Amino acid sequence: MSNQRNGDTKPPCLPRNGLVKIPTQPNGLGSASITKGTPAVKNRLCQPSSVPAILSPALAHRSDLPIPSLASPLSLATLASVSSPPGASLVGLNTSEGSEQPSPERLPGSPSERQLAVDEKILNRLFWYFSACEKCVLAQVCKAWRRVLYQPKFWVGLTPVLHTKELYNILPGGEKEFVSLQGFAVRGFDGFCLVGVSDLDICEFIDNYPLSKKGVKSMSLKRSTITDAGLEVMLEQMQGVVRLELSGCNDFTEAGLWSSLNARITALSVSDCINVADDAIAAISQLLPNLTELNLQAYHVTDTALAYFTAKQGYTTHTLRLNSCWEITNHGVVNMVHSLPNLSVLSLSGCSKVTDDGVELVAENLRKLRSLDLSWCPRITDMALEYIACDLHKLEELVLDRCAPITDTGLSYLSTMSSLRSLYLRWCCQVQDFGLKHLLGMGSLRLLSLAGCPLLTTTGLSGLVQLQELEELELTNCPGATPELFKYFSQHLPCCMVIE
Repeated sequence: MSNQRNGDTKPPCLPRNGLVKIPTQPNGLGSASITKGTPAVKNRLCQPSSVPAILSPALAHRSDLPIPSLASPLSLATLASVSSPPGASLVGLNTSEGSEQPSPERLPGSPSERQLAVDEKILNRLFWYFSACEKCVLAQVCKAWRRVLYQPKFWVGLTPVLHTKELYNILPGGEKEFVSLQGFAVRGFDGFCLVGVSDLDICEFIDNYPLSKKGVKSMSLKRSTITDAGLEVMLEQMQGVVRLELSGCNDFTEAGLWSSLNARITALSVSDCINVADDAIAAISQLLPNLTELNLQAYHVTDTALAYFTAKQGYTTHTLRLNSCWEITNHGVVNMVHSLPNLSVLSLSGCSKVTDDGVELVAENLRKLRSLDLSWCPRITDMALEYIACDLHKLEELVLDRCAPITDTGLSYLSTMSSLRSLYLRWCCQVQDFGLKHLLGMGSLRLLSLAGCPLLTTTGLSGLVQLQELEELELTNCPGATPELFKYFSQHLPCCMVIE
């Protein structure tokens, strides 16, 4: 996607699944991406740059320098007085150490302009403001800019995504050579996502990435052919890994988990791995006493698995996401609430056998919950919302996407929740205008999603202007959302981002 501004085209930024596509590089890592976890940041990465132009017109229009187009002029002296935004983090990728780059002496303009263009104090403030794609381009302008951009502070919290084909260079003789990862090491990346890799690829990565033994804290393997042996070697060699994700990896077994998992792991995600069943949960519960977060998508896990968690995990585990665990019933919920009483985040998304009785158990026993996801649970009705409203007084986020039985009566129960900040009602096909009236008194609401609700009319939706504290409103695929309504919202909800 691209943003048009002053006739210029912003480099493409593709935020699907949190991935930002990187322009092709001469070092063989052209398709690598970097992911940032939060949706808000992903949205910001795709916004037009808010940084005004600070370079001379001659420099900005050099066709051989891929400098991003920016906004109105601003002097370097003014920029130098601007503080970096707190918590800012941007992305970029490795450039070839041997690539041809212009030196500061060859840049156009007066000597004073050239000096300002490579002043590290100014550049350290400037580079915080650029988007992902702009950042990647700026790292290729000259060695001085790359030297500033390669400081680890610009890359905190970002994860490079490398596919198998990007890990090797093909030599003239046809042999494969593992790429240099020195550029990643300079920037201090402590997490990687490897896609489609084998046991050999992982061993090569460990041998070639200087920080692999102690410096890597997070590893994600997706759609990979890693076996029990590869998993064991990886966790044995990479002693710093505390966060592990295995997604779409169908060649390791439950025995591999028993032989590989280490007590240092505090966060584990396992999804779409066909060999994961109850014994895998037993291994996780017994081998990971310090587990704080477990994300599980497993079609063969039953109620029995949720009884394996120990008292130690009941104290430390605060996040549990059971997504599309089709065999989990209310009996499993009983085991869960007694084993993990300190949960603050719970997802039962796609657990289609859980009913209102299961939600009642959750509400009565997990009073510390701040986030609850019941999306794609077709047996959840208005009664479940009454239980939630009565007992979960600290709840800040509630997801009810595709809960078809929910009606306006259920929304009337939720209207009493003073702590609720985010409410998702996507494709709740029975919600009507009358139900929205119950929400108008919820001053705590900051995010409301009504995407795909077919019975809402323009008249009912227009009443949402009473929610003056609303920051985000999603109305995609909502028949009642007309162009006139969006114009009305822009006038009466100026601080709210309305998603059409």
